[in-house]
Amino acid sequence: MSEELIDYATWGERFFATAVTAERVLAGVNVLAGRPIDVGPIGVGPGRIAKVTARGTIGTATGERVGAEPVGFHVALPVTLRFTIDLGMDKQHFDADITVPLVIIARARRDLAVVLDVTAPEAGQVAVRLKAQGLRASLTSRAANVEGELRRFVAKYVAKELSKPYVREATVIDVAAAIERAAAGLGPREASPMADELTDDLPTAMEAELQHTAQLFLEDE
Repeated sequence: MSEELIDYATWGERFFATAVTAERVLAGVNVLAGRPIDVGPIGVGPGRIAKVTARGTIGTATGERVGAEPVGFHVALPVTLRFTIDLGMDKQHFDADITVPLVIIARARRDLAVVLDVTAPEAGQVAVRLKAQGLRASLTSRAANVEGELRRFVAKYVAKELSKPYVREATVIDVAAAIERAAAGLGPREASPMADELTDDLPTAMEAELQHTAQLFLEDE
């Protein structure tokens, strides 16, 4: 048995790595999935003359573990947007696929909770794939610097969402509470109908067995 035992520090490291999986981390981040984005009109381009209105949603995040000390993850949060640039005399339409990179580090808290520390990206780290609907829209996109505006807006929006209470709550794994729930299941359970039936049958079975044993003694004599 001794070869199966490990020291407390090693056990803790293994437990931490087992408790903080990529699936649990993504579940915490994906409380944002499906959240709508509704913004505008905001001024863009030289003089902020052009006005942009955007509508979209946050998608489902994907990611993987990238480190052990500390336990870290790289996560990609997708955002889809459809927006319009209003130039006053004309309107141009665009579709955008945006990827927001998040760096997540799992921290150990004194009360036996695991806290997922999420770092939102800078604007320059946000990837924007812009599809203009037509040549004129493409030229307008470059003139108004739509991609740059989108990067700044999305980075700011995601950072704001990550600071909200419902997101912070989702990024805490309460290990102590989970242990308490598991321990509660180890105690005596309430009587079941099957247990009652077995209990009722026991005296009858014992009586039959005693009678059989006594009969054997009588036969020997």
